[in-house]
Amino acid sequence: MPVAVGLVVDNSGSMQRKKSDVASAALAFVGSSNPGDELFVVNFNENVTFGLPNTELFSAAKPSELDGALMGVPARGKTALYDAIETALSHLQKASRDKKVLIVVSDGGDNASTHTLNQVLQDARRSDAIIYTIGLFDENDTDRNPRVLKQIARATGGEAFFPEQIGAVIKICEGIAEDIRNQYTIGYASANEKLDGSYRTIKVTVAGPHGANLLVRTRAGYIASPDRNSTAAGSQDGVR
Repeated sequence: MPVAVGLVVDNSGSMQRKKSDVASAALAFVGSSNPGDELFVVNFNENVTFGLPNTELFSAAKPSELDGALMGVPARGKTALYDAIETALSHLQKASRDKKVLIVVSDGGDNASTHTLNQVLQDARRSDAIIYTIGLFDENDTDRNPRVLKQIARATGGEAFFPEQIGAVIKICEGIAEDIRNQYTIGYASANEKLDGSYRTIKVTVAGPHGANLLVRTRAGYIASPDRNSTAAGSQDGVR
């Protein structure tokens, strides 16, 4: 089924050598996507901007349009990673598709945001988005922070990737596109009907044929908030 996808791409100074590879990976992702997908691009260094011609969601953007969105911002400045994710999460709420995904490509820790990591994790948990993160690090990168990228991905049932070679990013993006198409949505009615804003953890276990144990990747939990308009908690689970 079609999904809403935001590509959140680091354009700080240290990404200059990697820009063309990241653009190629994004195009590979689009090539593996559904024509009905809603797509947008968020570019960031110390500033956060939308890459496509306006801030509306685009359905099946043309490759030339997407390439321009990714390559049109010069790679320079610092890294406002948290601000970019917050902007993308907010923009996802305008999407008409039920399944919402962010793919975050960055090469380092945040050093320019007004938002904090705790705010990002809180808002990511409140959202229905799955966040995949791709960390592109140089050996001498003093700002590298893989722990943050892992935290953000795991909080939403996504996955963090840290390729050793930049060329592997294309395969990763193709794998993410496939992953998005092979997930289950499992809902349940909680016995605790209080919408008190508390965070409630989720654990899903699966037994395969003949009792074989299977690895399940799910959201870590949900926030019992009145703005969910339901006492049910949804988790988007990739069964492997």
